[in-house]
Amino acid sequence: MIVDCAHYRDGRRQHEGKMAPEAAALICKQDPGFVWLGMVEPSAEELTRVQDIFGLHELAVEDAQSFHLRPKVEAYEGGVTFVVLRTARYVEELEEVEFGEVSIFIGPGFIITVRQGIAADLHEARLKLEQHPKLLEEGPAAVLWAILDKIVDDYAPVVEGLESDIEEVEHTVFSGAHAPTHRIYLLRREVTDFFRAVHPLLGPAAAITQGGVLAISDGLRQYFRDVDDHLKLVNEEIIAQRDLLSTILQANMAVVSAEQNEVVRRISAWAAIITVPTFVASFYGMNFDHMPELHWRFSYPAVILVMVLSGVVLWRGFKRAHWL
Repeated sequence: MIVDCAHYRDGRRQHEGKMAPEAAALICKQDPGFVWLGMVEPSAEELTRVQDIFGLHELAVEDAQSFHLRPKVEAYEGGVTFVVLRTARYVEELEEVEFGEVSIFIGPGFIITVRQGIAADLHEARLKLEQHPKLLEEGPAAVLWAILDKIVDDYAPVVEGLESDIEEVEHTVFSGAHAPTHRIYLLRREVTDFFRAVHPLLGPAAAITQGGVLAISDGLRQYFRDVDDHLKLVNEEIIAQRDLLSTILQANMAVVSAEQNEVVRRISAWAAIITVPTFVASFYGMNFDHMPELHWRFSYPAVILVMVLSGVVLWRGFKRAHWL
């Protein structure tokens, strides 16, 4: 679905509402400025239509229809640059991270954005950029900066949400109680998925900042450098979270193992206490006719007393050893 299509010239939007793709393509060829066409989860027919109108490469269009791609930057014939970015959003109610994607086609006089997933809203980026005419005068490269800046800024709440979950699990483990291993595993998987969305973007972001992807002015390069710095910080925080979760998982396993050892010690202690009286009593289950104590009046009380005393002695010994 096409959500917006606008023509920008001299840093200003030239009309209200959205244009048809055919009219936008005609403007790209005849008028100065550039066209920004935004699409959200388009159908294959819609993408094919846009492909035919703007002359997009079929491989890039195929990638734009896919999901869970790695962030990347590729150059195609006709001066079209294809960029894939991963978006992320922390859902407080579910304590989970949702991911999306933005595919960007940058060509002569146009930029086309294809959003996949709920965590990929670019409306704020468009409004922010429209409030900075000087940046809009830079053309499609400025739009790429606005999109990249919005996506990287959205990473910060995800880092904070994951940090809060990790601190909760960490407090549980290091307070002496064991946390659910399944919860720790899911947290680490979310952090790993987040890492896969952020880390591969470091290379393309650096290349864009250095001007190896698009021709950008020195002024715009400063904005890209700021985004690149924020991205590196997010990447470092994710790596730290992943390492911390590995430590927490090991600590939790140690707590679980200690609890299991405690149970084993208790069972072993009681088994030893019961074994001695059982061993003594087992002799009286045998058919012996000549047992000396059978002719002694106090034999059975004495045997029972020995059994009780041995149990008490063993109980006190295990108690002192903290097995009971």
